[in-house]
Amino acid sequence: MPVEPSNQSHNRRRLRLGMVGGGPGGFIGAVHRIAARLDDRYELVAAALSSNAERSLAAAKELHIPRAYGSFEEMAAAESKRPDGIDVVSIVTPNHLHYAPAKTFLEAGIHVICDKPLTTTLKDALDLAELVKRIGLVFGLTHNYTGHPMVRQAREMVAAGELGALRVVQVEYAQDWLATPLEKTGQKQAEWRTDPERSGPGGSLGDIGTHAFNLACFVTGLECEQVAADVTTFVPGRRLDDNVQMMLRFSNGVKGGLWASQVAPGNENNLRLRVYGDKAGLEWRQEDPNELSFTPLGQPRRAIRRGSAGTGHAAAHATRIPSGHPEGYLEAFAQLYSDLAEQITARLENRPPDPDSLLVPGVSDGVAGVRFINAALESSRHGSAWTALSGS
Repeated sequence: MPVEPSNQSHNRRRLRLGMVGGGPGGFIGAVHRIAARLDDRYELVAAALSSNAERSLAAAKELHIPRAYGSFEEMAAAESKRPDGIDVVSIVTPNHLHYAPAKTFLEAGIHVICDKPLTTTLKDALDLAELVKRIGLVFGLTHNYTGHPMVRQAREMVAAGELGALRVVQVEYAQDWLATPLEKTGQKQAEWRTDPERSGPGGSLGDIGTHAFNLACFVTGLECEQVAADVTTFVPGRRLDDNVQMMLRFSNGVKGGLWASQVAPGNENNLRLRVYGDKAGLEWRQEDPNELSFTPLGQPRRAIRRGSAGTGHAAAHATRIPSGHPEGYLEAFAQLYSDLAEQITARLENRPPDPDSLLVPGVSDGVAGVRFINAALESSRHGSAWTALSGS
């Protein structure tokens, strides 16, 4: 029997959204705007889209955003004083510009949605975590792959013990778009992602390795305790890594492996997770996101399809349309926005949020991601020595 989609909350309150960064020409800003609109839970009413005031105002006009600001500081100050000011801000800047706006808007009493990684330094990440804890606002981190219905299905199955005691977690995220020195051509996305001043200390490690790491932890519910990493820069002249291979030690004695590469020809956006327990194994691939492969020990492989028989409550919550109609990257991104809208709306209405909305990664996941980057780099500098995340 098909599973009835139950993605949307019955409450249709629309939140006023602001945006920092994401002007025309950028990739991720447009994705965030689509994600925010998809379930009709937000209205984008204010923005500071560029660090250049003139470009910021022009970009907001081009995108028909009513209130344009020359800087995020000006925007936070003005919006926090308006009776119709924004409820939440989305920060979609390059990595080095996450911390300052996030801190500014939190201190102004405005909820925050931030692109990953959280910050470029552990000090800043811990500072934001403490601020969120003290102020008590909603803080969402857009590890968008956690919004896929079949990723949530996998998490639910692991938690229910369907795989038995976990043994092995294998995750990889391979791309080929940086197999040549694309950054030297002036390509905007390649340029900032390979610049340590803007990207932070991790290249492929921070850009896609953090997604792989977060996905493994999200699905299994495990904490990664140690890594042994080999971080490499293959393209001559590149200032940050473009390939990383590592072993992982999780809690409960579970072993793992992670490979993240942006120099692997033939791979477009090949994010793949495999989890094995003593009773069964499962596999999920981002490039075929509507199917989850599940194999009980000694039995044939089963294909569990989004929206079809075999899926549970968590997957149904993140499903919009019936089976046979593919949902993908944008819908998964929108799921995080929808769930965060429910969390914020619940606070505005002084009621408990829908429990299904609480699966969105938050500031603590962001801290874990920064610790992961630091530990991997430290391990690689010391000959792939085992390095604890807690000390990174």
